[in-house]
Amino acid sequence: MNSNKLYPRRILIIVLTILIVSLYIIRLFYLQILNPNYKAEADNNAFYQKALYPARGIISDREGNIMVYNKATYDLMITMREVTQLDTLDLCKTLNIEPKLFVERLNKIKDRKLNPGYSPFVPQILVSQLEAPEAGRFQEKLYKFPGFAIRSRTLREYEYHCAANILGYLSEADPRDLENDSSLVAGDYIGKTGIEKSYEKYLRGEKGVEVLLRDARGRIKGKYQNGAHDKPYVLGHDLTLGIDANLQTFGEELMRGKRGAIVAIEPSSGEILCMVSSPSYDPALLTGKEKGVNLRQLANIPGKPLYDRSIMGYYPPGSTFKPSQGAIFLQEGVLSPSTALSCYHGFPPLHSRPKCHSHPSPVSLVPALATSCNAYFCWGLRFMLDNRQYYPNVQVAFEHWKQHMVQLGFGYKLGIDLPNERRGYIPNAKVYDKLYKGRWNSSSIISIAIGQGEISATPMQMANLATIIANRGFFYTPHVVKKIEGFPLDTAYTTLRDSHIKASIWEYIAEGMAKAVTNGTCRNANFAPGEIEVCGKTGTAQNPHGKDNSAFIGFAPKDHPKIAVCVYVENGGFGATIGVPIGRCIIEYYLRHGKLSPATEAIAERMKHLYIGYKDEIYKINKKSDSQLPVREQDNHNNKETIKREETEESESTKQINPTENGQKE
Repeated sequence: MNSNKLYPRRILIIVLTILIVSLYIIRLFYLQILNPNYKAEADNNAFYQKALYPARGIISDREGNIMVYNKATYDLMITMREVTQLDTLDLCKTLNIEPKLFVERLNKIKDRKLNPGYSPFVPQILVSQLEAPEAGRFQEKLYKFPGFAIRSRTLREYEYHCAANILGYLSEADPRDLENDSSLVAGDYIGKTGIEKSYEKYLRGEKGVEVLLRDARGRIKGKYQNGAHDKPYVLGHDLTLGIDANLQTFGEELMRGKRGAIVAIEPSSGEILCMVSSPSYDPALLTGKEKGVNLRQLANIPGKPLYDRSIMGYYPPGSTFKPSQGAIFLQEGVLSPSTALSCYHGFPPLHSRPKCHSHPSPVSLVPALATSCNAYFCWGLRFMLDNRQYYPNVQVAFEHWKQHMVQLGFGYKLGIDLPNERRGYIPNAKVYDKLYKGRWNSSSIISIAIGQGEISATPMQMANLATIIANRGFFYTPHVVKKIEGFPLDTAYTTLRDSHIKASIWEYIAEGMAKAVTNGTCRNANFAPGEIEVCGKTGTAQNPHGKDNSAFIGFAPKDHPKIAVCVYVENGGFGATIGVPIGRCIIEYYLRHGKLSPATEAIAERMKHLYIGYKDEIYKINKKSDSQLPVREQDNHNNKETIKREETEESESTKQINPTENGQKE
């Protein structure tokens, strides 16, 4: 054959050969160098990287009493790539589970829509929260089930069966969590609500790794290079809360059968002493195998115990709003402490609307606060918004008013260290321009002067107002956590915030609130002369969904105060009949370290057994249905780091006229 004809064929064969060889080389390079699965499979044949989970940080109250600690539990892990000749019936019998459930769980693990992070080389949770006997029984048969392993971890346990919404609960990390945090793997548990979520990075600690050597049959032969490549775990950091666990428990008892909230703050630090949302629930319900069932039940209870009313509830503050208004009017110069204004059973310019009750007239600031005169504060708003001597138009005047409200902590999130805080609502001038087509004045919105109308606030914001008055003009951002082991507290909680209203003005406000207790609407909070000097303000806020809401804010002692409190009870009626007695109990309980006078003890017992319109269904599923007293009230001075290490080691071994009870009206 002509060589000229053979030459092109030879070239084609050479090119094809080179191309085929190149493809093989590229493929081998990809499999051995670039493809992580190949390396993972090779490493997995020789090594087993066992994750070491540290004990989660312990949570204690302000007195050092442990509230949350850890208990050992076990998960059954499966690495799909290693499973061969599985005896399903034997495995299910050993674990005492139905084969059908086993198959369903297996299918969920392999479903990439439900488990985006699935890899046949990565251990996945097959059965979680095994008890020690179950884990031990399976461990004895582990040689029969290649690809399976027992992993130890810790489960939350509670010494005090209270503060559920503060503490929060743990749950398995979902796909979004895995995407946002590279240190998590499928099956890890993280904080989902409360402190457990807010301080997750401190409480979790850091996982360790133990590198174990396998033989050709996949059996563990010991540590690789005597543990030279192991990484030790780092224990979770402990938290000390500002919460007083006994006060929290007491507050939840007082609010049983009611809907609402109690918030108490230490004025000098901003530390939250108690934060009750009612109905509440036992935090132990959301741990263990029954968590899912209990969570569904809690979500369907009419009282919505999962809804934290203390920081999420939007309420009209009612007359508890008046101290802030008095301070603003004095600061703006539209009133002076001695200015006396008329009240004829209501606000005279609007034909005695809003209405008021019988008391001496005219009144100045201090007696107006003591008697909760509606007309006085309506006059103040009128002088501020409608007097063109001070402001060019009502819009500018209103924005000045709103700026003061913002500086007092209203209309925005205070920034407490818990998720889901809400901001309340303070409208701006544009809202009223739109509503009244630009033609409005103080008469159009007069109800905001007495805490009604379009405004709303959370109980936390109202407790913060009491704190500002107690401090005579400043506050620290309220916060639950007092101390983080090994770390400083965020400066947001240690930085003083100014109300931009003079301290001398707050002295008048405090005096008016003191008079309200000794000779006004808060007389139910009055103690004998020489005992606790309380400053308070009642509130009865109109409620479109039923009976008026009962409210109280106050602080004690008057000078050098140690506690500021807000009580808000939905459909509780007059502020003096429900809010004030509960506030009195909280104040005395804290200041006297749990000891109550006979008179206050009687009030507390009455409040504990007062049900407003319903009985909490939540107590039907509470583990402590008859009582929410703590399991243990004595001081706990154990070394907490020792406790955590022991836990880790154990887990790794296998309206406006308001008559009161005293005849006083608000």
